[in-house]
Amino acid sequence: MENRGRINSSMKVERDYVKVIVDEKSRKQQEKNHPWVYDNEVIEITGKYENGDLVDVISQKGKYLGTGFINNNSKIIVRIISRNANDKFDEAFWERRLRYAWDYRKTVMQEDISCCRIIFGEADEFPGLTVDRFNDILVAQVLSLGIEKRKDVIFNLLYKILKEDGQNIVGLYERNDVEIRKLEGLEEYKGYYKLDGADIPDYTVTEIVENGIKYKVDVENGQKTGFFLDQKYNRKAISKIAKDKNVLDCFTHTGSFALNAAFGGAKHVHAVDISESAIQMARQNAILNDLEEKMSFEAIDVFDLLPQIKNGEYDFIILDPPAFTKSRKTIKNAKRGYKEINYRAMKALKRGGYLATCSCSHFMDEERFLNMLKDAAKDAGVRLRQIEKRQQAPDHPILLNVEETDYLKFFIFQVV
Repeated sequence: MENRGRINSSMKVERDYVKVIVDEKSRKQQEKNHPWVYDNEVIEITGKYENGDLVDVISQKGKYLGTGFINNNSKIIVRIISRNANDKFDEAFWERRLRYAWDYRKTVMQEDISCCRIIFGEADEFPGLTVDRFNDILVAQVLSLGIEKRKDVIFNLLYKILKEDGQNIVGLYERNDVEIRKLEGLEEYKGYYKLDGADIPDYTVTEIVENGIKYKVDVENGQKTGFFLDQKYNRKAISKIAKDKNVLDCFTHTGSFALNAAFGGAKHVHAVDISESAIQMARQNAILNDLEEKMSFEAIDVFDLLPQIKNGEYDFIILDPPAFTKSRKTIKNAKRGYKEINYRAMKALKRGGYLATCSCSHFMDEERFLNMLKDAAKDAGVRLRQIEKRQQAPDHPILLNVEETDYLKFFIFQVV
């Protein structure tokens, strides 16, 4: 059995792994179970290694802190995968980890298991790995060299586990077409991975059902892995608020919030996004669900649209923007962007109107986000009455000791 989440400092299994000796700051972080070691925290590396190898992380006093993948191409030089000094990192180890992740999803997602995130990186102790399930297709994104070197074992084991559980999976598509892979010394590409015992599918668009709504998901060309799963239950939460209201859905992407509003009984929903291709997909999804008569679509920049809206034109405005910041350096600029759209939305709503607003950047933490909303409300001359505060769906689990896993803030307010 794995000693999950605890540090076992007695090494009973002989291993010849290179030792990475870290400073006091890193030791404290490792004893809080943080999964990363930064390059500027390393004091000494004893021995030769290849990037992607497993190494032991040791304190200056010789205490074992964990084992992880090393890669000196990255500022995150070691990504921890185990705190148990007795673990053997064989096929059985990875199978236990995968079964643990799958059993968790079956417990928390239940009827939504055919459309969920199966692996959420560090939160599932697979650093740098994302695996989403869209009906019969798995979509994987690998952002660490250590996982890249072991993906043959991991991918085929996951396929075996799902197949044994009666799940219909026809293929696994790799969405490794992201620039961040370069930081790990990895190339960018996308395409089907050849699973053992499975043919390569001849299609890359599949259909999912979420909250009773059907979507076409393009795993080859859609954003990220093809569809954003983390807002699943937040989308459901807005459907009851939308009943009998005129709704504006900003940054609609492929129409998910807009469709939930229409499905929930909105009078009319106007869905907008700067991307013409996203709008086309949103329109197709509306037709797929027989909701096109109560919906309209427009390709436009939300920053241009919001100042044009007349007060009271909409009863409910939804703001689901992309991450305005992906680093601490750009938080101030991001805050201005968030404040602008929220201020404009508040000005456009009459007293008693409703606002759903969110941020998917963990750098824009909840305290900053709420302070921004308070400032926007003050400038707009309104008050906000909170109805709900929500986070990402439970298939994107949050580790309390790893702030990077806690990224989605979602609020529903009444403007009073």
